[in-house]
Amino acid sequence: MPEPSSTDQGHAQNNSAPHADQTTTHFGFQDVPLEDKADMVQDVFTSVARSYDRMNDVMSFGVHRLWKAHFINCIKPHAGERFLDVAGGTGDIAFALGRAAEQDARRRRLPIGSRADVTVCDLTPSMLVEGQARAQRLPNPYPQYETHYSWLCGTATGLALPDRSFDCYTISFGLRNVDEPQKALNEAYRVLKPGGRFFCLEFSQVVLPGFDRLYDAYSFNVIPRMGQAVAGDRESYQYLVESIRKFAKQGELEDMMRQAGFEHVSHTNLSGGIAAIHTGRRL
Repeated sequence: MPEPSSTDQGHAQNNSAPHADQTTTHFGFQDVPLEDKADMVQDVFTSVARSYDRMNDVMSFGVHRLWKAHFINCIKPHAGERFLDVAGGTGDIAFALGRAAEQDARRRRLPIGSRADVTVCDLTPSMLVEGQARAQRLPNPYPQYETHYSWLCGTATGLALPDRSFDCYTISFGLRNVDEPQKALNEAYRVLKPGGRFFCLEFSQVVLPGFDRLYDAYSFNVIPRMGQAVAGDRESYQYLVESIRKFAKQGELEDMMRQAGFEHVSHTNLSGGIAAIHTGRRL
């Protein structure tokens, strides 16, 4: 992996220092050795890879599609940009980025061959296999502007990618599963070009009084049972519910983004805070 530049290395050293003596982290409500979490998360997503997209529809009653559509609208992808979609798994965000960039090229009547490049990075090989299989089935309405997709198996905390090489970094419902989220944010900053944009769609803290209790009741009593019924896997969906409750709240995540070096940091709550879109820019 290429070494960070001196500027980027300074950010990484300063921001990761508070975690230098960290030996445990959370896996759902369990405390586990830090070095074990990535393997445990990989086991979860290996188990759910084939049913992942179907379960997202079932658990959210399809609302996750509206969240993701709003996410893409916030990004406003353009032809000619290089995108990195981390924890991109089955490719739904990557394909939406590509479609939007192709539409942009057609709308602006760019020269034939103008395209976007999307790199999908995920920790779990079986998730990438699902994504690549889906890519083969994609409709191709604008072949003259066809997006180029690359697939990378790797971790968000140690991207095997050059400094300052992407225009836009996206991560959707993946940051909370990373063993050291601050290091992942540091890496996001490192691989973005100056002026590059960071977008994170993640479950967050419900902000509507009373609604939080209903959401908890649904999450803990219904979702694991759905996981058993639809995917034959209660434990993985129990973990996913717990991981949401252990993740940083909206303001805490904003502070972590600033610590990584991002500026113009903000967030937008979705569905009363069930999810939130966090944005930042590398200047």
